[in-house]
Amino acid sequence: MKVAVLTTSYPRDAGDAAGRFIADAVERVRARGVEVEVVSPSSFEHHGIAYGSGVIGNLRQRPLLALYLPSMQRNFRRAAREAARDADLVHAHWLPSGGVAMSLGKPYVVQVWGTDLELARRLPLLAKPILKRAALVIAASNALAEEAARLGAREIHVIPSGVDVPEHVGEPVEPPEVLYAGRLSREKGILDLVAAAEGLPLVVAGDGPLRAQVPMALGMVPHPELLGLYERAAVVACPSYREGFGVVCAEAMAHGRPVVAGAVGGLLDLVVDGETGLLVEPGDVAGLRAALERLLGDAELRRRLGAAGRERIRRHFSWGPVTDATLAAYAAALRTSAKAGVRSA
Repeated sequence: MKVAVLTTSYPRDAGDAAGRFIADAVERVRARGVEVEVVSPSSFEHHGIAYGSGVIGNLRQRPLLALYLPSMQRNFRRAAREAARDADLVHAHWLPSGGVAMSLGKPYVVQVWGTDLELARRLPLLAKPILKRAALVIAASNALAEEAARLGAREIHVIPSGVDVPEHVGEPVEPPEVLYAGRLSREKGILDLVAAAEGLPLVVAGDGPLRAQVPMALGMVPHPELLGLYERAAVVACPSYREGFGVVCAEAMAHGRPVVAGAVGGLLDLVVDGETGLLVEPGDVAGLRAALERLLGDAELRRRLGAAGRERIRRHFSWGPVTDATLAAYAAALRTSAKAGVRSA
């Protein structure tokens, strides 16, 4: 089987974090014997729209870039058409890539991640045909699957982003620390966390538009260093207002660290309240403070929740089951397309 992967974010080199989770998924699928050709902005002229703050972020910061969107889409489609010429299936990440896939005359699956469905709610007439014509839609969480269904997706498979589960994890540092890792933006709840954690040992790894209001932030941390921060932490906080999946949450749980998370989106798939972590309502600063203090003050509770979370990730969110589910989705998409008479090669 040959699959053409279309994405607007993909690592440009070994140290690039952009789209790393997609590259990791591609490598796992290749290891199972599937031929994969990736079409990303490094394959065509994107006029500075991709990378940096991402497509949506770049357009918000520099609205005039929107003038180059038609050219970028033409370049993307040209590169995609070449890659898909002898492909059996096209796997498009995010709805804009799905729009390109829809034009290729090949069976395609479209994988939604969250920011694209936010945009789709504002422009449903553009999004609905992409979702309806896909052989199937892959959603990273049950919450995203429900949104995709409301927009017209027919067959939906919930397949999370996979994470590595380290063979061994060490003990956190003493005194215990709280870790936040991610974008410093309002939807991530970082200002709520800073308020809730006043006087508590808080480590913040990340960058973003609220950097000036989070002076202790370390900035963007390379992934190998982030793994070390998980190892140091006693508790990891993910107090998001919205979250399509929650890679940081999943990675923290894989390291056996209990998570205090916003009760939203994909975080609800990961954190079972009182069993693998603690859930709080977004914006509830007092509740967030109480959850952090409860965990920081109870080492046995941290160990119990952390161990249960690690096992949950190993069973359902590690690369083995995620890759199995992806290959099953490919097979289902090809069956659906064959019944509908869509050619594959």
